[in-house]
Order: sequence, then structure tokens, then C-alpha cells
Amino acid sequence: MPQPIGKPAARDTGASNQVRTSSLGSCLTIHVEGRFDFNCHQQFRRAYESGAAPCTEYVVDLRGTEYIDSAALGMLLVLRESAGSATVRITNSRPAVRKILQIANFNTLFAID
Repeated sequence: MPQPIGKPAARDTGASNQVRTSSLGSCLTIHVEGRFDFNCHQQFRRAYESGAAPCTEYVVDLRGTEYIDSAALGMLLVLRESAGSATVRITNSRPAVRKILQIANFNTLFAID
């Protein structure tokens, strides 16, 4: 299985979740793998706070995300607030994860594709 491109946002604290980042120009992509829950909040926060250059776009790639809970929804809201005028997009969510995002009306707050 190919490894994600980018660097770990923080030390992996277990096999249940992992957050990695990659960047291209002023776009920072945050890849969340496994469970997107409270256990990865520090990794997720470091992912967007550790950027050296200002970002005009943040992409949260949920391709490898199997599970999302209310803590993760809160983390997405904090990212949106921290991003200021930058765009925040959520991409590649699995059907079950996308359903949770829609139930929470996140499609009105984020571009979801």
C-alpha cells in the first residue's frame, strides 16, 4: 500500500488514527486516516498551526477516515475559525462520513466534495 505523501503532523500515538500534511504553494492539505476523533485533536491542531507560510486554502482529505465523531466536527469548526478568510474544503469522504457531515449541516459551512 502506498504511503501518504507529506510529513506526519505529530507523533503517531496509535494505530487507530493518523494525521499527515502535505502542501502545494499556499494550500495545506490535512490527511486524516483511521478514526477522526478526540484522540487526534493535538495532531490535527498541530497540522494547521505549524505551517510556516500563510495559507489561502486548507483541504481536509478524509479518504482514509473510517469514523468521525462530534469532537472531530468541533475540530473542523476550530480550523474554519482559525483559517480566517482562507477557504476550507473537505474532500474524499466515505459515504458514512459524508452522511454525518450532512446531518450536521456542514455542507452549509464548508465546501464538501
